[in-house]
Amino acid sequence: MKLKTKIGLGLLGALLTAFLFYFIGWSIAPGSYARAEIYEFEIPEKDLAEIIKKFKTENTDLIVNHPDLHDGRRNNKDHWYHVYFYYSDKNQIVKAWIRHSTSETTKFAFVAINDGLKLGNWTMINEYFWWWKNRPLKHEFEERILKGIKKKIKERKPNKPQ
Repeated sequence: MKLKTKIGLGLLGALLTAFLFYFIGWSIAPGSYARAEIYEFEIPEKDLAEIIKKFKTENTDLIVNHPDLHDGRRNNKDHWYHVYFYYSDKNQIVKAWIRHSTSETTKFAFVAINDGLKLGNWTMINEYFWWWKNRPLKHEFEERILKGIKKKIKERKPNKPQ
């Protein structure tokens, strides 16, 4: 075998091995919300929760009318402040959460979408390994929800860029 062929096969083997390790790591990602799409804001968690409440009050079509879904923590030990939105035109529930990173930064995560008001039809965001399958859901979330929340944060903090 020629040297160029050996080098090419070696590089191909190394790339396939790296891809395999990445895929395995992605497949067994640890944590409750390992594949959530996470955004971070320089704002305390309590303030972000208030901004989201105000955003939903101003955009009532995004409020979920379901007896089992309430914004907030489930109990005193819950790490996440759960937030639910509703795409009324598509009859879909959007699950998100917020959690403090530091005293001045908060993570806001897009977790899943449920088809219909009957719970149990959840599709986890980033469920698919191939990014282009997830991109339309993330783009819609960013346009319909995230953009409005960012605007509210900027209105609150006019001198701090986000």
